[in-house]
Amino acid sequence: MDDQRWDDLGFAGHPFVQTPNIDRIAHEGIRFNRAFVTTPLCSPSRASFLTGQYAHTHGIIDNTARDKRSHELITWPRLLHDAGYEAGFVGKWHMGLDDSARPGFDYWVSIPGQGQYLDPVINDNGKRHVIKGYVTDIFSDYAVDFLKHKHVKPFVLWVAHKAVHPDLQQAADGTLSDPSAGKFIPAERHKHLYTGNPIPRRPNFGIPPKDKPTLARQIDSLPPLSAKTGTDDETVRNRLRMVTAVDEGIGRMLKVLEDAHQLDNTLFVFTSDEGYFYGEHGLSVERRLAYEESALIPIVMRYPKLIKPNTACDEMVLNIDIAPTMLEIGGAKIPQSIQGRSLVPLLAGKNIPWRDSFLIEYWSDKVFPRVLKMGYKAVRTERWKYIHYVDLTGMDELYDLQQDPYELTNIINTVQDPRALGRLQEDLSHLTK
Repeated sequence: MDDQRWDDLGFAGHPFVQTPNIDRIAHEGIRFNRAFVTTPLCSPSRASFLTGQYAHTHGIIDNTARDKRSHELITWPRLLHDAGYEAGFVGKWHMGLDDSARPGFDYWVSIPGQGQYLDPVINDNGKRHVIKGYVTDIFSDYAVDFLKHKHVKPFVLWVAHKAVHPDLQQAADGTLSDPSAGKFIPAERHKHLYTGNPIPRRPNFGIPPKDKPTLARQIDSLPPLSAKTGTDDETVRNRLRMVTAVDEGIGRMLKVLEDAHQLDNTLFVFTSDEGYFYGEHGLSVERRLAYEESALIPIVMRYPKLIKPNTACDEMVLNIDIAPTMLEIGGAKIPQSIQGRSLVPLLAGKNIPWRDSFLIEYWSDKVFPRVLKMGYKAVRTERWKYIHYVDLTGMDELYDLQQDPYELTNIINTVQDPRALGRLQEDLSHLTK
């Protein structure tokens, strides 16, 4: 999914959202309680999922039109295709604007750039035409169609929903308008779902970021961040309504596999390309930053041949771990260029040494002026998060996540153990090489 928060799902404890099919994957498989993206922005994150690499390695560093580079990526579906799999793609590619098939896919259904929710233009295996309807349902139709095919080879299907991204205007260079100007469009049948339900809020909702210099800067035409700039309840409800349409499509896919007696032979993964702010720190309808609300994502997997039901894992896992996991389970060679780690030992319940830190990186683009053109590099450990703004002097941030899980107090200038900051800076230097 696109911009799906980790906590907007039933299995994650949301009080009313209806996601029974996603919940089923979690309850019959494994849920990763601390899963993160390494760049909280759509195009870089999708490329990291597909290549197993950080953005500074694969080169898709922003949402602009990187069409040529996106055709060159060595993705795990491409490698599985080369190893004898039939590979299908359905959805929003969004690494480059063109909707043409990328290497390694036998079945290709896509939209140009961001596409649109209602009556979208669809590239159906090279033939472009407008299909009447709601794009989430249309993608689900195509996914079911692929699954119903008679497969003489093992297969892999990557379904990349437009939901729950807002509908936006897109410039020729691929740059999108400010997300706050976009609309969240649920399916007609869900327009009144959840009406009147109170929206849960985190303790850092609406708290002005007075100790975060880069967010507290005065910027022309932008109001200071506060409770007034937070996301309104109806916007959140519309996003939840959109999730429900995705869940219904997942239910259809599960049923097709079940009817074909292939569900238990299939690794089924549900995840998102980044989180989203609902007014935490005053940030509204946005992601991009290194705070938990943006970097945390849902990852749940079902594969009873390997995963015991209702398993929970608390290790820090990343979107770059998906590629080596798929390749190992699919029996393909894992290239040395992959920077993620296979999750297979964790899926099997093994107690093994795991990572104790990882990199979150971001290069700014034209629609988020609070961070300048060089963006930031951040390192997160079990206890700490250090954010270094590359071209903003004196604006770095440090959080003790054990004492301050909502990142409300920047202690960069008051940390009691200066050696902790030094170790984080060394770690960050190592991770960015």
